[in-house]
Amino acid sequence: MPTYCLRILFIYAYLPIMFLRTKRRFKDGKVHRYWSIVENRRTLDNKVVQRHLLYLGEINDAQRASWCSSIKVFQDKSGDCHQLSLFPEDVKEVPDLGTEVVRIRINDLSLHHPRQWGACWLVLYLWNMLDLDCFWDVKLPASRKGTRWVNVLKTLVAYRLISPGSEWRLHRQWFHHSAMADLLGEDASLVQKDKLYRCLDKLIIHKKDFFTFLVNRWRSLFKATYDILLYDLTSTYFESNPPNEGKRKFGYSRDKRSDCVQVVIALIVTPDGFPIAYEVMPGNTSDKTTLAEFLKKIEEQYGQVNRTWVMDRGIPTEETLEQMRQSPVPIYYLVGTKRGHLNKLEKEFLNQPWENVRSEVDVKLLNKENELYVLAKSHGRVTKERLMRRSKLKRLWHRLSKLRQQKLSRDQLLIKLGEAKKEAGNTYRLINIALPKSNEAVNPDTFHFSLDKEKLHKVRRREGCYLLRSNLTGQDPRKLWAYYIQLTEIEQAFKEIKGDLAIRPVYHQIDERIDAHIFVCFIAYCLQVTLKNLAKEKSPGLTPRSILEKFSSIQMIDVHLPTIDGRNIILSRYTQPEKEHKLLLYQLNLTLPNQPVPKITVRTN
Repeated sequence: MPTYCLRILFIYAYLPIMFLRTKRRFKDGKVHRYWSIVENRRTLDNKVVQRHLLYLGEINDAQRASWCSSIKVFQDKSGDCHQLSLFPEDVKEVPDLGTEVVRIRINDLSLHHPRQWGACWLVLYLWNMLDLDCFWDVKLPASRKGTRWVNVLKTLVAYRLISPGSEWRLHRQWFHHSAMADLLGEDASLVQKDKLYRCLDKLIIHKKDFFTFLVNRWRSLFKATYDILLYDLTSTYFESNPPNEGKRKFGYSRDKRSDCVQVVIALIVTPDGFPIAYEVMPGNTSDKTTLAEFLKKIEEQYGQVNRTWVMDRGIPTEETLEQMRQSPVPIYYLVGTKRGHLNKLEKEFLNQPWENVRSEVDVKLLNKENELYVLAKSHGRVTKERLMRRSKLKRLWHRLSKLRQQKLSRDQLLIKLGEAKKEAGNTYRLINIALPKSNEAVNPDTFHFSLDKEKLHKVRRREGCYLLRSNLTGQDPRKLWAYYIQLTEIEQAFKEIKGDLAIRPVYHQIDERIDAHIFVCFIAYCLQVTLKNLAKEKSPGLTPRSILEKFSSIQMIDVHLPTIDGRNIILSRYTQPEKEHKLLLYQLNLTLPNQPVPKITVRTN
């Protein structure tokens, strides 16, 4: 395949030498020409290598003839010009096409405004895949001044998914360095900070309708089912002063930030990880008070059907479980149980045989009072918990031994023991510690410790064990275990929402804005789940975050071609995909759009 180049020398000698390169390809009985901008760079060993800068697209035969007649090179000083043929094999006369001849100063060609394009395009592709315009176009009509609120929402969601941060950073920095304006046909006025906040104020009233729309889309796109639902809670904190009212409250922090106010988020996902609903509650909400209200909301929105709720321990109360058992329409549950509850059933489990349900997992079953108790033992978990317990016990023993050798007052000793207890956690209970009385000095006789072997043997027996309870009394234990370990999906959802989407910390002060911020994060997570399931079959090793990062390297740049009559021909072009991009596009069955059409503007300098 022959290659022809037109060398373009820049005014400044120290800049790299750039070329217009064309490649010919014979396809379908026609010759196709594809143009690119490349540059020469000299390496440390004094060799010249070429680097591809920008793909300009194809020029057909008619465009080729037009270029032959219109491209002329002008000298900066004399203004003289001469005809330059881009195609060396052209010896015949150029036909008269009746088009305007645009004379271009090739030596003034310049590249402007590099910006991120690939990830923005992918996010909008996922948006269209979920058909979110069908929902939001009706809910967010354009304003009388022409503000397209749907495009503002798209920008907020794309920003949250690609490079999350504050609305102020979106307004001041990110939008300018992204290609969202090109893809949406907008300008910088779209992301004025007041517009961003006003868009947030319009969202939350549509949350319930959006959940219904989303359930139908998951079913249509991925054949999602809703007979099993996973339910769990997390918290997210604020970097702000404690308020006197509202949802921001002090409470149990899953983020280890007890010094900050927070809100609690309850989330429902399917076993395949599709989110279908969430709720924002005050930061001091107790987990066990949330389930009954959530059951009522789900039944009102989706009807009363046979569903199995899978939850971790600490969420349902005995009263709530009794209501689920007595419901006219059966509401099934599978819930983890605190290990302390095993003390009451340990003797009854002793007579039950172990049954292997999967590799390295054995279970015992016990039917009692219309409930099925499942004692599951994971051998892999036994090894992990045993290593963790030994490590903590070894560090605690070493620390106590050092404290015996130090000269401390009783108060100092108690402070250091409190620090050791916090670090050791439940392992601290395996040590019997004798402390000096208030009027005694600290010495080896008054301060000593020993290992509680009876507690240690009890802990060893229960390592790697889970106690589950369910009203699915006739269910196969293999299925029950499979249901329960699917709780990892909701844990992964919380991990991605807090990590990839950076939902925390929250800087908003008004409850409605707080809810809207979390709603935008939820929509962004829906797009991320869509990408995850899109890649699951053909690219299972890639996470949505890694795919977005790879597409982020596709940039868009403006090629300015100045003419002698004071105009600029602007070609906005995204860079040619690399091999890894082409592989991803093929695996995900994606096709990049055509390059944008050229623009002609008046030159200002």
